[in-house]
Amino acid sequence: MNRPVEVLVVDDDTRVARVNAAYVERVPGFRVIGQAHTAGDALHRMESPPRPDLVLMDHYLPDGTGLSVVREMRQRGRETDVIMVTAARDVRTVQAAMRHGALQYLVKPFAFAGLRAKLEAYAELRRALDGGGEAEQADVDRMFGALSASAAPGLPKGHSPATADLVRRALMTAEGPLSAQEMAERTGLSRQTSQRYLKLLERTGRATLTLRYGETGRPEHRYVRATRL
Repeated sequence: MNRPVEVLVVDDDTRVARVNAAYVERVPGFRVIGQAHTAGDALHRMESPPRPDLVLMDHYLPDGTGLSVVREMRQRGRETDVIMVTAARDVRTVQAAMRHGALQYLVKPFAFAGLRAKLEAYAELRRALDGGGEAEQADVDRMFGALSASAAPGLPKGHSPATADLVRRALMTAEGPLSAQEMAERTGLSRQTSQRYLKLLERTGRATLTLRYGETGRPEHRYVRATRL
């Protein structure tokens, strides 16, 4: 039997850390080996055995930021995997997390299902990488697909996980409701494709539809991220 993925939970709020740790323990194949509540403590825990395979990293810490911890990790040569779990929604932080190698980004508040989906996608990625050797294009697509699999589980036929994740992330970082045209301008998708994926996110509870009435009398459909997005 493969050993469980060992997880370090980093959050400045001890109560939230305990809740997140309890969530992790509910997912088969994962085990929490520690909690940290400051940047300094997080770095110390990552250097002390047993070293984690995966870190759930909060961004707002009392003595620094989660991203500063990730940068320091990389400078020290640590390749520990990171999933950001934070209330930080600004695009700059999201982009910085991606550039520093965070595999997933989960915005607070979230339910257990949200974290479980991220962890299951991470486990799928590890399984895809376990074989080693060289990868054909189909193998590469499967690896990258594992990371976006949690964006919209159970997609209807003809829908792309990568496109759903693109639209979801655009909603996540928007300051207010977006129309299909505004989504198209943000993502580079067509208006029709944007509308289709916005409706999908609404049906799955990851977006909320609002109506804005103009001079024509026909309301404009606008979408805003839902809490569980």
